[in-house]
Amino acid sequence: MNNVICCQVQTNRGCRQSKLASVFLQKSHAVAVIMTTVTTAEQIIRFFGMKPLPYEGGYYTETYRCDEKIAQAALPTRYSSEKNFSTAILYLLTPDTFSAFHRLRSDEIFHFYLGDSVTMLQLHPDGSSEVTTLGQDIMKGQRVQVTVPKNSWQGCFLNEGGRFALMGCTVAPCFELEDFELAQRKELLKQYPGQRDLILKLTR
Repeated sequence: MNNVICCQVQTNRGCRQSKLASVFLQKSHAVAVIMTTVTTAEQIIRFFGMKPLPYEGGYYTETYRCDEKIAQAALPTRYSSEKNFSTAILYLLTPDTFSAFHRLRSDEIFHFYLGDSVTMLQLHPDGSSEVTTLGQDIMKGQRVQVTVPKNSWQGCFLNEGGRFALMGCTVAPCFELEDFELAQRKELLKQYPGQRDLILKLTR
């Protein structure tokens, strides 16, 4: 978040201030305010005006989209168009939702804000896998920030008994649907047989 604020304020070196950036700061402050008062996922959804996230699942609202762009010619060849420098969203998981396995062409950073713990599985191009718990209990190994490298499959779910998990996701260069690929269960099971149970849980 510090990088985003710097990007907004230092207009001579970074992004110009935008309405979305202002909304991001307002909503980030709101996260801190509601931490001691929120009791339900429904309250969070209404408060932030969140909508169901297509294809992947969960709820989201975009809070930041840099108004400066990188020309396609200056980007790696995996990108098919020009890109905003970065985007950020608030992302909510509930007991009846999960983040279905997908991959992006850009790195994505998850930030855990409040709620109950989340299990994330990453499946990397070299055949390795990684299970991580996002949450506030850092002394027990939970993490408040997790990076998903580009082209790695990712999926996550709210752990049993949890009511909700509110997180942030930052993507650079920006998220666009054209850079999103939803996984096929059959193919993942073939490539990563050791993670069968979680693959079944995180695919439709």
